[in-house]
Formats: sequence, C-alpha cells, structure tokens
Amino acid sequence: MEFRPGSDGAVSIFFPRIHVYAAGHGGRNVPAATRQPALVWQAMARILQGSVPRAVATLIVLALALTLAWIVLASLGRAATLKTLFEYFRDGDDSKPRTWRLSSLMGLNFLRAAAMLAAVVSSVGAVLLAGAASSKTHPSPGSALLIFCMLILFIGLAWSMLNWYLSLAAIFVVGAEDTTFGALAAAAHLCCSRPGPVVAAAAWFGVAHAVSFVTAASVAAFPLAFAEVLPAGVVLGGVILVALIYFASADFLYVGRLAAYVFLIEGPEPESIQAHSMPPAFSPLDDDILSDIPGLTPPQPAAG
Repeated sequence: MEFRPGSDGAVSIFFPRIHVYAAGHGGRNVPAATRQPALVWQAMARILQGSVPRAVATLIVLALALTLAWIVLASLGRAATLKTLFEYFRDGDDSKPRTWRLSSLMGLNFLRAAAMLAAVVSSVGAVLLAGAASSKTHPSPGSALLIFCMLILFIGLAWSMLNWYLSLAAIFVVGAEDTTFGALAAAAHLCCSRPGPVVAAAAWFGVAHAVSFVTAASVAAFPLAFAEVLPAGVVLGGVILVALIYFASADFLYVGRLAAYVFLIEGPEPESIQAHSMPPAFSPLDDDILSDIPGLTPPQPAAG
C-alpha cells in the first residue's frame, strides 16, 4: 500500500500497522491486485489489528471533549436566554441583584448529557435484545423488528420526557437562584401545582415543532427530486437553506416555550386572577330598582 507524504503521518497515528504490512510486501498492493474480496478483507483485518483500541480511545476522548464543550456553551446560552426573559416579564423591576450560579446550570446540562448517554447505551441493548429473539435455528425477523421498534419507542419517550424536565428545571436556576437539585424540586412542584398550563404549553409548542419539521422535510424533497437535472451545488445549497430555516424556526419555538414557562412562574396566580375578574357583590340598599318608581321607597332596615 502506498501513501502520500502529506497524509502518511496522520494515518500512521491511528493505524501504524499499515506501514508494517505494506513494507512486508515491498510496498506493493498485493491483496488488491488479486481482486478477490476475501483476500482484501483479510488484508484489512491485518491492517486494523492492534489499531482499533487506539482509534476507540481517540473517539472516546473526542466525545468527552465535545460533551464538555457542549455543557459549557449550552449553560451560557441558556443563562443569557432566561435572563432576558425574566427581565422582560419583570419589567426591569428587580428589588435585589440576581446571584445565580453557572455551576447549577452546568449540573443540569451534565444530567442531560448523562441521559443522552443512557439512551444510546439502551439503544445498543435494544439491538442486542432484538437480535437474541431471532436465532439461526429459529429465525423470526418480524418478532425481532417488533421488539426493536417497541424498545426504541419507549427509550425515546423516556429520554424526551427526562430531557424536557431537566430543561424546565433550568428556569428556576436563573429565576429563583436555586441549586441543581433545588431546581429539580421546584420544577416538580410546578408540574404538580399547575399541570394543565404546563402540559398545554408543551403540547402546543410540540405540535408546532412537528408541523415545522414535516414542512421542512417536504420542502427539502423538491431540490432532491431534481438532483439529476440541477447541478449538485444548487441541490446542496437548497437543502442547506431549508435546514437553516428549519433550525431557526425550531429555536424560535423553543424560546417561545421557555417564555410560556417563565410567564407561568412570574405571572399572577389563578386564584388572584379569578378574584380580580369577579364583579363586586350586589347590595339592594345601594341601588334598588324600586327607588325609580315615584312614591315608592325601598324598606329601611329596622333600628337596633
């Protein structure tokens, strides 16, 4: 196997046995010259032997670094968004300065990342469990597919609900200066005390998000349908444009849902709204229709 000098060093970091195998055959592409898939597969297995652990370790370190960067950036972005929303609903009247801690938001985002990791591991387990339902002696691909779909559905629902709950708890970190676990408790109290408005906000914005996704997917199918007629750059540009518009609308809906939750927290209580909207009690002594008839006066209360 031959490598160009520009990519030789980068490839040798992850797959150092490539050079050893190539040098043992005088630098010639011996398996590829035979044009036999079995020999090519054996050659690739020898090349990757011993390099897979290094590649896996590199991917793990890269995933951890990206997760840490996401936790920090997501915490800063959530803090800026919620701070603006609270300032809007409070009309800038803050009697005391807010001293919320960024570490609490980072703790919630760490839990979100852990929930995502648990969902990925559970999905792998679902694949293995579904595969165990269909053996070589008794194949049953339909049962395996049904088990896999049901498990993935439950995993997706559990992850989405947990992710939504952790996102809701972040509001109390900025608005009420709670800690990570204090915000979780406050979010649970909000869901128990006002379940109707919370579910309504989540449901309506979820429906709007689903409509936005279906619309974007339908529009993106148009440039793909003309892939054989239009240039590749035009098709790719159209798909990217539709994706950017969809991401902007999804972020807009997400901020709108956060604004609805902030209003539920900062707005007046339902009891006070109902008491304020009710008319005052009618008193017959204040305004009695009998007093409009000449010569007829309403009865006076007895003295003593």
